[in-house]
Amino acid sequence: MIKKEFERKRKEKKQEKQKRREDRKINNTSKSFEEMIAYVDEFGNITDTPPELQKREKIAIESIAISTPKKEEEEKIALRGKVDFFNVNRGFGFIKNSNSGEKHFFHIKNAFASIEEGDTVTFDLERGKMGMDAVNITIIK
Repeated sequence: MIKKEFERKRKEKKQEKQKRREDRKINNTSKSFEEMIAYVDEFGNITDTPPELQKREKIAIESIAISTPKKEEEEKIALRGKVDFFNVNRGFGFIKNSNSGEKHFFHIKNAFASIEEGDTVTFDLERGKMGMDAVNITIIK
């Protein structure tokens, strides 16, 4: 009895599906291919009208930059700062930049051995492992 019910339901579903398929074919209200095409104008807006060739701006091919321009070498200006912290035993410290207030790491190999906390110094910056490091450190008296 259960088997017959399942088979009957399956046949009904198949018939309903076939009927819907036929209805779709008869009541075909889809748009034509030309009506479905969309265009993008020069401002990036989607429109259904094709663009006019006369309204296009002529752009010289030479004016288009393909590669990134090379960086011009900047003049390295010696920065001023004050030795904020210095560990004599381990040979490193931090210099506080007078202009920006940022602290930059330095090692004793990039400074004079006589450097102490509180000294006013000039220095250059160089990219290190953890950020910008102070190098070429000289003491200002």
